[in-house]
Order: sequence, then structure tokens, then C-alpha cells
Amino acid sequence: MSRYKFYSFIGVLACALTACSSLKTVDISLPDEMPGSYAGSTDTTSVAMVPVSKFFPDTYLLNLIDTAFSANPDILASLQRIEAANANLKYNGLLWAPTLNLNARAGVERYGEYTMNGVGNYDTNLSQNISGNQRIPNPTPDYFLGFQSSWELDLWGKLKNRKKAAFNRFLASQSGYKMVTTSLTSQIATAYYQLLALDNELRVIRKNIDLQNNALEIVKVQKLGGRATELAVQQFLAQLKRTQGMEAMVKQQITETENQLNFLSGKFSKSIPRDTSINTLKLPTVLKAGVPSQLLLNRPDIQQADFELKAMNADIKAVHAAFFPQLTLSPYVGFNAFRTSVLFNPGSIAYGILGGVTGPIFNRKQIKADYERTQAEGKQALYSYQKTVLNSYQEVLNSLKSIENYTTAYRNKQQEVQALTNAVSVANDLYLVGRANYLEVITAQRNVLDAELELAHTKKNIFIGAVNLYRSVGGGWKR
Repeated sequence: MSRYKFYSFIGVLACALTACSSLKTVDISLPDEMPGSYAGSTDTTSVAMVPVSKFFPDTYLLNLIDTAFSANPDILASLQRIEAANANLKYNGLLWAPTLNLNARAGVERYGEYTMNGVGNYDTNLSQNISGNQRIPNPTPDYFLGFQSSWELDLWGKLKNRKKAAFNRFLASQSGYKMVTTSLTSQIATAYYQLLALDNELRVIRKNIDLQNNALEIVKVQKLGGRATELAVQQFLAQLKRTQGMEAMVKQQITETENQLNFLSGKFSKSIPRDTSINTLKLPTVLKAGVPSQLLLNRPDIQQADFELKAMNADIKAVHAAFFPQLTLSPYVGFNAFRTSVLFNPGSIAYGILGGVTGPIFNRKQIKADYERTQAEGKQALYSYQKTVLNSYQEVLNSLKSIENYTTAYRNKQQEVQALTNAVSVANDLYLVGRANYLEVITAQRNVLDAELELAHTKKNIFIGAVNLYRSVGGGWKR
């Protein structure tokens, strides 16, 4: 049979067995057409292109991030996922090549006198053409020592698509590593700025504790002189205790935040070095998002979802190829004899090749079920990709607005703190001359404390907004 007739026969057989099943893959498509800009801005400059070392101005923060990249468990685990995906790629790539195995086997079989082998061997032994070691014993041993190979011809692209799926999952694992580094950078920076804000809150609280202690001492003296009552003393004392309680809670928050940074850095408990006030710390100079289409290139999670979707499409093609017949060639060469004494005799050399075509008939429903399952998983990958794109766009918008709105709120809060600080001074002066009561002093002190704490909180939110923007546009993994 010629090669052309052989392949034609295989094709006809395949169509007969599968009724020429149509192949359906999952096309990559966005939820809707992506907007051309964020809030009307068409500037293509994106902060995603800025390396971590240039984006963050604080050297203490950069040292924390560098430490985490070498010791964080999530980073180390993601590196192992890359190694596993690479090994899987090598494995699937080698499925194309024929296998070669060293085969050594030994067996024995007694043939019945009324069997074809039994009668045939009996007559053979009576032949004048054989003698000595050529005579067949009964029971008959069988010894083989040689090489056997098996090679599946990839007629329908099954092995090719398995390798393609493995390759895309390897790329997805690399994007997953970038996503872990981006997320880790964001988490460390967020916790670090929270720690700086808590330090500032603690300074504000302790300053107010000193002021309230002085106010309490003054009202105690006034009570002794008959100018104040015990009620006033207790009110000032209650305010002092409230502020001291706030101090203890902030100190606990500082401890927890330091422990969180230690955890993210892969370290046990230790003090986090820092000496920068969040009020004087400068924001990154570049805080631009670029255009939405750049997310497809910059966001590691979008790239990861894209590669996973391509891998699923390759899986669908590989499973679809299981409907078609499989052609396998099995050559062998070695020594074969029924006596060990002549096993390595040149006359014992044996070789051959077997070819087999197998095609599904009764198990087509199983293959169809596997095919439908793979298609469903492919659609899940598509919806995951679309969700990732939508989520990334919303994250960028939220980050841009948070920086803008918190910056405006911070300016207003600064003016509020200044006004309330002046109010405290005026209230103290009026109280000393008897033109204001102690409740007005307490209220003024409480208001300025709350405003100063809100000021620190607002400044922290500006920095966190900048970090979120950096992460949401796909930055944070470039060194």
C-alpha cells in the first residue's frame, strides 16, 4: 500500500468513527470595546514603566521590598511554579520523540500435546534439518535481551497542541510570578505607609496628652482656689484617660503593622527601621495611568489570564484529536533464544517493527464528555480573562480618583487643623479670664486631636492611592 493510500485510509476511517466532529475553540474577546482614555486623558505616559527603585523615594521601604523578594514564601512558591511549568513543558515536548527502553525478559511455557505449538514442536524436533541447541525443549523457555521503542505519529496535532498548552502555561507561570511581586510590593508599601501614619498619630496623641496633663493641673489649681469645681476636674481627667487609651490602641496597631511587614519579608519579629515623617515624605513624581489599552501589555494578571486561555484552546484541540485513530510504531532489536547458552550467538539476533492503528468506538462517549468538560473550562478561562480586564480598569479609575480627592481633602484638613489649633489657644485664654467654661476648652482640645488624626489618615490615603495606581496599571515588578 502506498503512503498516499495509507493516509487516505486513515482519513476515511477517522471521519467514519467521529462523523467528522467539528472543532470548537474559545475566542479571546474583551467584555466591550475598551475606553480610549481615563476620564478624558489621552496621555500615554504610564507609571507602570517606572522601576520600583525609582518610584519609591524612601530607602527604608526599598530595603524592605528587596528583603521580601529573597525570603517571602509567596515569591519562593511562585518561582517553584515556574520550575514545575518548565518541567511540564519539557515533558510534553519529549512526547514527540520515540521512546527507547532496554528490555530483558525471561519466561517458560509448557505446550500441551494436542495444541498447534505442541504438535508443531514435536514434528520440528524430528526433522533432519535441526540438531543440538536448535531442538525445542518442552517446557520451552523464552529469553530476550534488547531494545524496544514506541513512537506515536502525531497525525492530528494532539502532541503538538499538548506542547502548545504547556508552553502557554509556562508563560502564564512567569506572569503569575510578576503578579505576585506586584502584589507583594503593593502590600509592603501599603503597610509601610500605614506604619508611618501610625507613628505620626502616636506623636499627635502624645503631644495632646502633654497639653491635657497641663490643662488638668491648671484646673486642679483653680479648684483649690475656688474657681473650678470637681466636675471640671473629672471632665479633664476623663478626656486625658480617653487620649491615653487611644495611645495604647495606636501602639498595638503599630505592633501589628510591624509584624505584618516582618511576615511579608519572610522574617520573624524585629523592629522595622524608619525615620521619615509621612507629612514630609514626597509623593512619586510620575502618577499617570496612560491609556486603558496599555493594561493588556502591562498588567501581569491580564497576561496570565490570556496565556491560560490560549492553553485551554490548545487543550480543546488536543482532546478533540482523541476522536481520531492513533498510529503507533513499535520497532525492536535484540537477542532472542530459548536456551541461555546461545542467547548471545549471532544467530539469535532478532529485530522487527510493529505498526498499530487504534481508534475509539465504544469509548467515544467518554472522549466526548472529556471534550465538553475541556470546552467548559475554556469558557471559564474566557470569563476570567474578561473579569480581569474589567477589574483592572475599575482599579485604575478608583486609584486616580482617590489621589485627586484625598489630596483636596488633605488641603482642607490642613486648614481645619490650623483653625482648630487657634481655637484651642483662644479657648484656653478665655477660660483663664472666665469668659469660657471648661467644656468649651475640652471640646476644642478634642476637636483638634480628632482633626490632626484625620489629617495623618488622609495623608496616608494619598500614598496608598499612589501605590494602588502603581499596582493597578501593572507596575511594581520591574527592579
